[in-house]
Amino acid sequence: MLRELEQKFQNYPYQSLNSDLPQAAVLIPLVRQDNSFHLILTRRASHMNTHSGEVAFPGGKKDEADTDLLSTALRESWEEISLEPGLVKIIGRGSSVVSRFGLEVTPFVGVIAQLPELRANTDELDRIFTVPLEFLLNPDNLQSDLWQMSEHTYRMPFFQYREYRIWGLTAIMLAECLNAGFGTNIPLDVPHFDREFGLRPRQRFKS
Repeated sequence: MLRELEQKFQNYPYQSLNSDLPQAAVLIPLVRQDNSFHLILTRRASHMNTHSGEVAFPGGKKDEADTDLLSTALRESWEEISLEPGLVKIIGRGSSVVSRFGLEVTPFVGVIAQLPELRANTDELDRIFTVPLEFLLNPDNLQSDLWQMSEHTYRMPFFQYREYRIWGLTAIMLAECLNAGFGTNIPLDVPHFDREFGLRPRQRFKS
């Protein structure tokens, strides 16, 4: 299964924006548990100035010392959840998207053979949790919100897993990952996949 999954991501036509925006990267970590995949996610601490209380993938802004964006994703995963880079097998990446704070974010998909001992960096996070892939692949668990930007209305995907709401940029990157690797058909008519979105002045979303 892993080899087939890797091939799907290698053949996936992800898009790169190549904008002049500041760069960031995240890791979409899939871990094997009980002969199935689970997704590792975090919840941002309530005292954070941005994204407080939001569910997110481990990741952050590119440092000058990072050799590339993959290095950024792995470094941030180590700093945020103590995930050792050597435990992660990178099998592909997703499309670059633009955050509401004006960052171009690139996601990388990685597989971990078994769940290691993870520790949340409490300066940034208050929770690390996993979601069964089976839950995310069940179409009954997919929900959507209508979002308006300028004169356009978009249907944004999200998931509600227990007390965790997986939405926004995290849900968009996750949905693309599920489509690319696991054959779902989640609609992604979202502004983040408009190539001009990151190249024009930012506008606020209205729910």
